[in-house]
Amino acid sequence: MKEGIHPEYRPVVFRDPGADFAFLTRSTITSDKTIEWTDGNTYPVVDVDVSSASHPFYTGRSRVLDTAGRVERFKQRYGRT
Repeated sequence: MKEGIHPEYRPVVFRDPGADFAFLTRSTITSDKTIEWTDGNTYPVVDVDVSSASHPFYTGRSRVLDTAGRVERFKQRYGRT
């Protein structure tokens, strides 16, 4: 790899304030805010709107869409009578 053209790859905390959930991973994203993590070190923190702790698919609170009547509705609207 060429030197000096790649962004710095470092530990970053991603936080979902709505679900009170945070995780530490590595990223190239930058942030002015910092947080002290459980290991005692300070890391940049990025607030996200949706995470696995708040997404309806992963929490089991997703709505089930009615797919049973699709063909029947299509036939009613566009089918020959």
